Amino acid sequence: YLQGDSARIMYVHVPAAWLGMAGWSGMTLAAIVQLVWRHPLAALAGRAIAEPGALFTAICLGTGSIWGRPTWGTWWQWDGRMTSMLILLFLYFAYIALARASADQAEGAGVSRVTAVFALVGAVNLPVIHYSVIWWNSLHQGQSITLRGSSIAPSMLWPLGLTVLGFS
Repeated sequence: YLQGDSARIMYVHVPAAWLGMAGWSGMTLAAIVQLVWRHPLAALAGRAIAEPGALFTAICLGTGSIWGRPTWGTWWQWDGRMTSMLILLFLYFAYIALARASADQAEGAGVSRVTAVFALVGAVNLPVIHYSVIWWNSLHQGQSITLRGSSIAPSMLWPLGLTVLGFS
């Protein structure tokens, strides 16, 4: 309630962050299916997930900056959560470039396996994003919703849940 109207941006920021991370999780699953079971649609699924995932990650970073300016007094702070989300955006860009390069190659199968391995290696960043607010003390707010409950007021929590569901 102290943040006033600027707190409303969380109804876009949180779902975008969720979907940015969920996108890479989906790409990781597709990569596992592609490498283990060699399913021909798995590579296509990973490629299809990459661009919306990058878009939601960019929206997360943009709305976070817009939110951070009035609440923290700065557009950007090199803390663990923001930096690891920025790394995720760069990983998305690299994956998209690698996937496009593999589509241009005559031997697409060999290069798409490299893309799948890249998705698996990039998944290392997901726990870093999730636990960064616990591992490092920073400006970014800690976990508000855990298995033990929520520190968000119910009047704000249920609309947040609806926006996450709606964006998903």
